[in-house]
Amino acid sequence: MEVKVLNLSGKETGAKVQLPESVFGLEPNDHAIYLDVKQYLANQRQGTHKSKQRNEIAGSTRKLHKQKGTGGARAGSIKSPLFNGGGRVFGPQPRDYSFKLNKKLKQVARKSALSYKAKDNNIVVLDEVKFDAIKTKNYVALINALNVADEKTLLVLPAYDEIVYKSSRNLKKAKVIVASDLNTYDVLNATKLLLTTDAVKTLEEALAK
Repeated sequence: MEVKVLNLSGKETGAKVQLPESVFGLEPNDHAIYLDVKQYLANQRQGTHKSKQRNEIAGSTRKLHKQKGTGGARAGSIKSPLFNGGGRVFGPQPRDYSFKLNKKLKQVARKSALSYKAKDNNIVVLDEVKFDAIKTKNYVALINALNVADEKTLLVLPAYDEIVYKSSRNLKKAKVIVASDLNTYDVLNATKLLLTTDAVKTLEEALAK
């Protein structure tokens, strides 16, 4: 698939880049995408949720009232789950939500997500992205020039650029990542995928195996 290369002003540079079929032209595997996204979201969970069981509640152990003759149910402890402030039955306990996925499956998932973006013509290729200073207005000018200001965008760079990253982080719908950190969730969560020509080469080297 051949895509025209644009500059920071959103104008064509006259150059074109070939998106490798081995990365951007696959028949997407939806189940692989599902598993990879599920793992990504699971890994975001802290798993620190906790409720107290009746043996962890601080309270008196005296019997509340006599066993018989009250006309009510038997009650042995204020810590019973039946009472307000008592322990919780089968409540949440700290746990690790992460699970393992094979490296090849994760690669298939990423390539499937990129293939969906290419199939829907939602990939924009830039010659390079460089700013002189850390200013949000520089990044705003970029997405305005590309006519994607109202859409969720994911800019993929070949290497970390502090100026570009910090210029984008105040924008809710904009995200900047390094090609080596590309994940299926971020690709699918973005409406438009912005790639530099060097990032395309980096992705090809990493995923075309």
